[in-house]
Amino acid sequence: METFKFPAPGEWSHLTTRAISNQQDVIEKVRPVLDAVKRDKDKALKEFTERFDGVSIDSFAISEDEIREECLRVDSNLKGAINNAIINIRKFHEAQIQKVKKVETAPGVVCWQRSTPIEKVGLYIPGGSAPLFSTVLMLAIPADIAGCKEIVLCSPPGKDGKIHPAILFAAHIAGVTKIYKAGGAQAIAAMAYGTETIPAVDKIFGPGNSFVTAAKQLITLDGVAIDLPAGPSEVEVMADESANPEFVASDLLSQAEHGPDSQSILVTDSENMIKQVEKEIEKQLKTLPRTETAKKALKNSRMILLKDISEMIDFTNQYAPEHLILSVRDYNWVSEKIVNAGSVFLGNYTPESAGDYASGTNHTLPTYGYAKAYSGVNLDSFCKKITFQEITPKGLQKLGPTIETMAAAEQLEAHKMAVSLRTKNS
Repeated sequence: METFKFPAPGEWSHLTTRAISNQQDVIEKVRPVLDAVKRDKDKALKEFTERFDGVSIDSFAISEDEIREECLRVDSNLKGAINNAIINIRKFHEAQIQKVKKVETAPGVVCWQRSTPIEKVGLYIPGGSAPLFSTVLMLAIPADIAGCKEIVLCSPPGKDGKIHPAILFAAHIAGVTKIYKAGGAQAIAAMAYGTETIPAVDKIFGPGNSFVTAAKQLITLDGVAIDLPAGPSEVEVMADESANPEFVASDLLSQAEHGPDSQSILVTDSENMIKQVEKEIEKQLKTLPRTETAKKALKNSRMILLKDISEMIDFTNQYAPEHLILSVRDYNWVSEKIVNAGSVFLGNYTPESAGDYASGTNHTLPTYGYAKAYSGVNLDSFCKKITFQEITPKGLQKLGPTIETMAAAEQLEAHKMAVSLRTKNS
């Protein structure tokens, strides 16, 4: 990790930049995949699965019997951990349910808003050597609470033609209604446009590589919604002299092991903290199975020494991290000053991995600085807000002149007439 000492605020824009990938090149590779699946449906999906995943699939759908059989292969300790996580995740997201509140904005004029679930949602869960079964929980549980009728999940098959048992177990108990063996951009296309086997959905959620990300961006042009813009995972640790260097190093490494394009940032006002964290990173790196991945990510990462807590807060709000750990003495006060972050972890005993798995908050968060404008996935992500209004004859008599005056000013005579015809006859 490169260290920067006392950079002036004018230099911060350079330090808050993320690695830039050639997304246009990726988009040009993905576009033909989407077009083929849209045109040829299951046939194209089968061909791309053989080409990209190296496996021939006879049936994309997974039967209930296969799910039950695969669930038996999941370790009992892991099942217990997943069930514990579900309790917390469900509790946190159920607390986001809002009751309908009617407001009389003027005499005889009543307005209200109601949440209605998105009927069909698609969840994309990456496969590979480290299956993200936790992401199944983070997406399926709020979808289930929201009341989505169809919760479709796609995940790439392994060389054995199967989806990892932990993903199937998590999907089974979290409320997923249909599971399919399909991965990559072709799976996004299948859920966006529909095939003979995989139904089209209204909104697609979930992380993925650059090809999946590009596919999600492209399908929005065809009217399919997505959760949020995505990029490589990132963490910022804000630490003063009260922080534990061992803990700080472990938090930076827990992000670095995600992938070579991940980014870990240490922001501190203590030069001694930087020295101690550097030593701890070197020591802890040797114990990690994904050492080489973490080393590559650390090359994209930085340690930044600033003057005081005020500068640390300002820098953080400019960086807008996906994850922010506040390892500072007065973390409650500091947290009130944070306006740009995906999820915040307060104090020395709140590691980011708690939010990744089991504290209850959602780990699907805005990256790449998008936390300045986007929220992480929550219950509302799976809902639409519909507004209602009811006006009595007397209410329209009182409100009518306001509407008529404004409509006339905008030269929309039919708008004005829609009111005047009613008030004349009431």
